[in-house]
Amino acid sequence: MSMNYFVYILRNESGRFYIGVSEDVEVRLKQHNEGISKWTAKYRPWEIVWSREFESLGEARKYENQLKKQKGGDGFYRITGLRRSGS
Repeated sequence: MSMNYFVYILRNESGRFYIGVSEDVEVRLKQHNEGISKWTAKYRPWEIVWSREFESLGEARKYENQLKKQKGGDGFYRITGLRRSGS
């Protein structure tokens, strides 16, 4: 059985996004909210607002990088279907 990977997007109460890759999004969310990840620790709490499954880590990383390049721009919202804060 092959392991699948997920690109996920977290959002905090102030509307800040975090994009990452994981084999288990729920476990990763718990780690973010427990302060294990340095960058996300200071912006807690987080919730999962979007995820997509991929068959390989390479595919997932490529998609993650594509989203990060779009972050905050129209492409990010178009790709994910998420709404801008306040809209």
